[in-house]
Amino acid sequence: MPSLSVSEFKATCLAVLEDVKKHKRRVLITKRGKPIAEIVPYEGTPKRSPLKDTVLFVGDIVSPVAEKDWEASK
Repeated sequence: MPSLSVSEFKATCLAVLEDVKKHKRRVLITKRGKPIAEIVPYEGTPKRSPLKDTVLFVGDIVSPVAEKDWEASK
């Protein structure tokens, strides 16, 4: 992953952003040799329901629980 100092990034910001977009690679921004930020390519909006259709209902989940089962679940 390429890295740039803050001053280099400031001077070439638009070109760096275009490069990240075009080549889909990350760029590390450093200040005094220490990482402070990472520019990553945008990957689109995440799926809204990644767990949809992954739950399995067994039995009736709507009817009230029997008294004996209620006591056992305390």
